[in-house]
Amino acid sequence: MNLIFLFFIIIIIINTTLSSNLIHETCKKCSQNDPNIAYNFCVTSLQSFPGSHCADLHKLGLISIKLTSKNVTDTKKYVKALLKTKKGIDLGVRACLKDCLELYSDAIPTVKQALKDYKLKKYGDANIEVSSVLDASTTCEDGFVEKGVVSLLKGRNNCTFQLSAIALSIINMVH
Repeated sequence: MNLIFLFFIIIIIINTTLSSNLIHETCKKCSQNDPNIAYNFCVTSLQSFPGSHCADLHKLGLISIKLTSKNVTDTKKYVKALLKTKKGIDLGVRACLKDCLELYSDAIPTVKQALKDYKLKKYGDANIEVSSVLDASTTCEDGFVEKGVVSLLKGRNNCTFQLSAIALSIINMVH
């Protein structure tokens, strides 16, 4: 009886180690193929998702799109909360935030469609949709630069950009 238990423990340890290595290998490839992807950000992001340690490459693609979706939704909520603030936000910043709210609002159904298309193995469509989300974060950030105001969303836009870039990289690996 103890031998069977030991055998299962060894199998679990091997699977966990292999899956953890897959995350590191995947992030290494992502960061090598795209200089905009930070290896540590990639590893930390993927490892933060429940079940990622026993995921194959296709599942890591799903996880990366889900992480992008969560980030986009959270950023939209954050921007809405900032816009409710009546004091301390200059008109130029407020105008940028309104533009970003629209961009992130549009990105939510787009990333949800990307998830559906990825599950259906419509990788070309998923690629286009995730690219659109990546562009939304860049467009949002560019709006602050163009108006010459400080971005209140720089970190969030960077996270959206990197998560989208990771998803794109994995989609291209799977495809």
